[in-house]
Amino acid sequence: MSKYGMLDNVLNDILKAVTPLQEDWAVRFGIINDLRLVAESVESLRGATVEPFGSFVSNLFTRWGDLDISIELSNGSHISSVGKKHKQTLLGDLLKALRTKGGWNNLQFIINARVPILKLKRYPPGISCDISINNLQGQMKSKILLWINKIDGRFHDMVLLVKEWAKAHKINNPKTGTFNSYSLSLLVIFHFQTCVPAILPPLKDIYPGNMVDDLIGVRADVEDLIAETCDTNINRYISDKSRPKNKKSLAELFVEFLRKFAQMDSWASKMGISPHTGQWEQIKDNTRWLPKTYAIFVEDPFEQPQNTARSVSSGHLPKIAKAFLETYSILISKSQTPNSLLIYLAPPHVSRYIMKPAIPNYGGGYLHPPQPQFPRPVRPQPPPQRHPQQPPQHRIQNGSEGSSSNGSTSGGSKGSSSISRALPMQAQKRQQIWRPRIIQ
Repeated sequence: MSKYGMLDNVLNDILKAVTPLQEDWAVRFGIINDLRLVAESVESLRGATVEPFGSFVSNLFTRWGDLDISIELSNGSHISSVGKKHKQTLLGDLLKALRTKGGWNNLQFIINARVPILKLKRYPPGISCDISINNLQGQMKSKILLWINKIDGRFHDMVLLVKEWAKAHKINNPKTGTFNSYSLSLLVIFHFQTCVPAILPPLKDIYPGNMVDDLIGVRADVEDLIAETCDTNINRYISDKSRPKNKKSLAELFVEFLRKFAQMDSWASKMGISPHTGQWEQIKDNTRWLPKTYAIFVEDPFEQPQNTARSVSSGHLPKIAKAFLETYSILISKSQTPNSLLIYLAPPHVSRYIMKPAIPNYGGGYLHPPQPQFPRPVRPQPPPQRHPQQPPQHRIQNGSEGSSSNGSTSGGSKGSSSISRALPMQAQKRQQIWRPRIIQ
């Protein structure tokens, strides 16, 4: 039995609780449809399309996840370019129409953001929406993350688990100087690239170029070229029989994830994270990253050299590192119960959802929790094999992890000649507006 058998069970319970149901998909498609009707009533948006992106398109969202929307302006068949001022004007027009129509709550216009955004909520069920103009970059990034799911299903599960854990520790909010969800997803990708054996390849092996630079010309042609490139390279990686297979369980991978980044406050000023190359990189040697300085650098592999973690403040970096370190210490402790683990791995609304009703525990299940025991944080030992350019880690005692591997790789079906962009079957049946195309 795995050393992390209890942890595996708790992580699976969290996944069951946060994985969207059919109605969660239907609600979001309904919101998209309602926004389309409002946009069609705005003269300045005539001919525009309302298209989702972000975690919804990547299938990396949870039941309570936000919805990202891009309003794509008509420019014939070509990709259009719109200045920031014009985007602000168009979002202002949409804001007036939404107020006139009614039924939308918490309307907020973030006019001076790097990308102007209109934020709102739809009650019920309280889904938050961020609306931007001509965010084709965001759409294509989201699709590539969706296609990466084909390589190994553990990527999807780890992203959901990491985001829930980060919310529990209040380190998944760029407004408060911590990580946004996209940078957390890239940390998972990087972990899967640098674990031993690797689960994911460097993203340059999936799309060699700087994707945002290629978004010029006829939109359908550009999107097809990007999709076909990724399709070919992903299938090549999956079908490589000589590639060592990583069969670690989610629990083992999760513990290793925490250990890998637990000392980020000690190396973040010197080392950057590059999912594009799949390597740690010396900041001083990467001229593209200079002269700007950030608390931590997680490069956008599809929009180099942008830093997806630019929202992380130097004042909050120690708090973030502490969350990694304390959770790691909790998970390797032998004095935990399912309840104490759950409280430390998921935000309160998820924990309550899993633990109710309180029933007797006959060797499993959940009781209303005692206060979790927090052992003194333990600095993890360096891994036995050092990845090229890996940040130095201090030798600390009592940092062992489980060596058993009872998990299994859940990658895409071998021999498939195309990347399936299809959403889960229940979502496809409800979908009326936006349908990811499938390469024939």
